[in-house]
Amino acid sequence: MRVLGIDPGSRVTGIGVVDGHTLVAAFDLKLGDGDMPGRLSAIFDGVREAVETHRPEIVAIETAFMSRNPQAAIKLGQARGAAICAAVQCGLDVHEYAPRLIKQALVGRGGADKEQVQHMVRMLLKTKAPFGADAADALAVALCHLHTAQTASRLPAGVRLR
Repeated sequence: MRVLGIDPGSRVTGIGVVDGHTLVAAFDLKLGDGDMPGRLSAIFDGVREAVETHRPEIVAIETAFMSRNPQAAIKLGQARGAAICAAVQCGLDVHEYAPRLIKQALVGRGGADKEQVQHMVRMLLKTKAPFGADAADALAVALCHLHTAQTASRLPAGVRLR
């Protein structure tokens, strides 16, 4: 299964694509400090381009987390919205995963730090390829979806995860 993972952000959005446990692509959409509508447009266009280039079967995105700064939370929500709209417009299903669930799926504990997540991403993908922290987080989201889908496929009919 080819999965496009997204770690949304208003300044940097991570994109990661895996095909099973094989790394296909990992990069950061660097959005800078421009006006918010321009950054949202760049996220939308970047996700559409990633879908067109890498042809994933499904998209997985990190959910928003509670922030102490309401403005930051609103901007994150807008970034997520732009990414989700791009994926849906490309005809793909979108699955959302909480940060703690992603860390739990990859590292075994929901409170893992960024370095532990990056290490497990590299181990699971058997790669030493350099990629930024946001791209690594996007790959973690994609891998979380793979693991969740594999587990769900083993459950009896009618039983759902969550």
